[in-house]
Amino acid sequence: MRIPKLESLLYVCNRIIARIPSHTIRLAFYRQVMKFDIAPSSHVFMDAWFDSPRNFSLGSHSVINQKCRLDTRGGIRIGSSVSISAECVILTADHDPQSPACEAREKPVVIEDYAFLGTRAMILPGVTVGRGAVVAAGAVVTRDVPPMTICAGVPARKIGVRQAELNYRVDYGRLFF
Repeated sequence: MRIPKLESLLYVCNRIIARIPSHTIRLAFYRQVMKFDIAPSSHVFMDAWFDSPRNFSLGSHSVINQKCRLDTRGGIRIGSSVSISAECVILTADHDPQSPACEAREKPVVIEDYAFLGTRAMILPGVTVGRGAVVAAGAVVTRDVPPMTICAGVPARKIGVRQAELNYRVDYGRLFF
């Protein structure tokens, strides 16, 4: 059973703070109240949804677009120059279907530098998306994605490889997002 104080904090975070059209106010709340480690040069757009305080880090020059669900219970670490498109879901917790009590379990997710997640991609618990990997829109990632791999589908499968040496910054914060 959840503690009412935690439920209140998550309510304020997801229903009030996430909808404030001020990036500065949202990031201040995420850093100071939720205790998230977010680099000063990164952006979290409106309507991001978090499942737990703490257990979240976002590297420099990375962007999380609007309406993403970030299940931080098991821990999420996102590297630098990462672009996470709108409505992506990153899950770190599930239930063991083989357990008689359907016990909960948590596994951290890692998104390494220069990765790109397309719109509505879903990353399941325990997955690492390697450096420079691309996850196509709508893909469901059930296993680790090797560096520089392009994957798509349900479940996600390798469809290609990025060829370029990556050296860019993801810097597209917007005034009211």
